[in-house]
Amino acid sequence: MKIDLNADMGEGFGQWPMGNDEALLDLVSSANVACGFHAGDPLIMQRTAERAKARGVDLGAHVGFPDRQGFGRRVMQIDTTELAAMVTYQLGALDGIARAVGHRVTHMSFHGALGKMAAADADLARPLVRTVAAFDPNLVIVSSSSRAIEGAAAQCGIRVATTFLADRAYDDEGLLVSRAKPGAVIHDAGAVAKRVERLLRDGVVIAASGKALAMPVKSILMHGDTQGAVELARGIRASIEAAGGEIVPVSRLMVGFGGAGG
Repeated sequence: MKIDLNADMGEGFGQWPMGNDEALLDLVSSANVACGFHAGDPLIMQRTAERAKARGVDLGAHVGFPDRQGFGRRVMQIDTTELAAMVTYQLGALDGIARAVGHRVTHMSFHGALGKMAAADADLARPLVRTVAAFDPNLVIVSSSSRAIEGAAAQCGIRVATTFLADRAYDDEGLLVSRAKPGAVIHDAGAVAKRVERLLRDGVVIAASGKALAMPVKSILMHGDTQGAVELARGIRASIEAAGGEIVPVSRLMVGFGGAGG
């Protein structure tokens, strides 16, 4: 079994770091990099792109609301046309930096509240996914399970790699449980490892209610800002390898899976 292991990173700002990106880059195959809206800045983006290139790690744009104070996890009401322009802006920022350091952007994902809203609302997902396809139809959208995003991507002919958020709880619809609810973020390394092992063995994720959800995934995601993220990522990697799996960057996994670049 081949699967991508990725993490959100580049989420500091100026002299304030967030997470241990150096250590995570030694463990993952793909990185989702903040593009300056919910976190990140040009220098952090550049350094992350350089380090990812040196390690052969795929580079992805992690696109969010313009909300540094709330880390992009607060709901914002923004006109859809303006929001789509913000998506293009963030994609372009990382793409330019990647080109300058000799790397390339292979994928993108929606961060935080923006990602949660798009995953649950087809009317929002459609224009945002169209915006991604207009920017570069060869990009892969890395998303938690979402009929809204998957449907919009099918209409646009762009590929989606469903990812399992190993440190996050799911509801019975396969959507992420709100961070405001107890148990929404899973910090226990043993519990995370068991979830990954169950996914690899049976192809299912256990929802917060105890319901088993079938979830065919191409990727497993760690949040770089989660407490103990490096240890969790190391444990996930060990679980994948113990199960006979091979960790592969998302762009290599999605070759031949349809879409403009397939």
